[in-house]
Amino acid sequence: MSAHMSHHLSGPNLRPPSGDARLDLTDVFAFQSNTEPSRTVLIMDVNSFGFDPSAGQYLHPEAVYRLCVDNDGDNRPDVTFDFVFSQPQDGRQTVTVSKDGEVVIADAEVSFGVEPNVVEAGGVVFSAGLRSDPFFADLEGIGNNFTWTGNDTMAESNVIGIALEVPDDLLGPDPRIGVWGRVLLRKDGELVSVDRGAHPSLTAYFNAEDAKDAYNAGDPADDVRNYREAWIAVLEHTGGYTADEAMDELETVLPDVLRFDRSQPARYPNGRRLADDVTDVRLQMISHGKITGDGIGHHIDLLDEFPYLGPPHA
Repeated sequence: MSAHMSHHLSGPNLRPPSGDARLDLTDVFAFQSNTEPSRTVLIMDVNSFGFDPSAGQYLHPEAVYRLCVDNDGDNRPDVTFDFVFSQPQDGRQTVTVSKDGEVVIADAEVSFGVEPNVVEAGGVVFSAGLRSDPFFADLEGIGNNFTWTGNDTMAESNVIGIALEVPDDLLGPDPRIGVWGRVLLRKDGELVSVDRGAHPSLTAYFNAEDAKDAYNAGDPADDVRNYREAWIAVLEHTGGYTADEAMDELETVLPDVLRFDRSQPARYPNGRRLADDVTDVRLQMISHGKITGDGIGHHIDLLDEFPYLGPPHA
């Protein structure tokens, strides 16, 4: 079984989408604000380890990074937040935030140092910048047939963290929402989806290499129809599930939308906090409980307040 990277390196053959690390959606988080219980935090991490040397730490100026929120249960976006990054200049980059096509925050500075740049407008709190990768796993051990090394592969990794904190009612009146991330790239005048996802560690375990590009271009509303049979077969193979057991197990992650009932405390799979041990959850899932976890604990550099992601590693 191939090593999984949460959602890191979600293109074919453990490569970033389109071979460009800047376009790699790594993780999506949704949880209640620590300081204001009536506010929701959404975080989308991108640009996994292996920054493109020519691109440095910047994000792709021809891309749209998008957080999608479904608030009526049809697995289609009702609220979208788009993040568009400027052409980098002199070691700087800015980002413009739009909600449903309307600019909320224009030209916010992306932070590449230890201190995050936190911007507020219209009740929306926002920050984008180089941060410590919160994902934790013994990927070497997973790739070596679950022979654990005790090493956290991501211990020194950074990502570009895109973090929002918004009033609950901005996302809809029902406390139950669904969240996913998407990365779109302008190609020949069109915006093409090159990566998308919500739940960690799905694409590496469940999608064949030749299915990954189509998956990244697809829509969650079509996931059950397109992937149910193939993913049932994976669980039958990896965990000895019956077809019915596999379908029950897949209900959480098919479609690939992170469900979050905001009237309940966040804990994966109800939303996802930065410290939730999603690797153990996924190992238990694919092994039918035979593998309980990889022995790696969450990172201790997380912040107690917005933007919650730890400072970048040197």
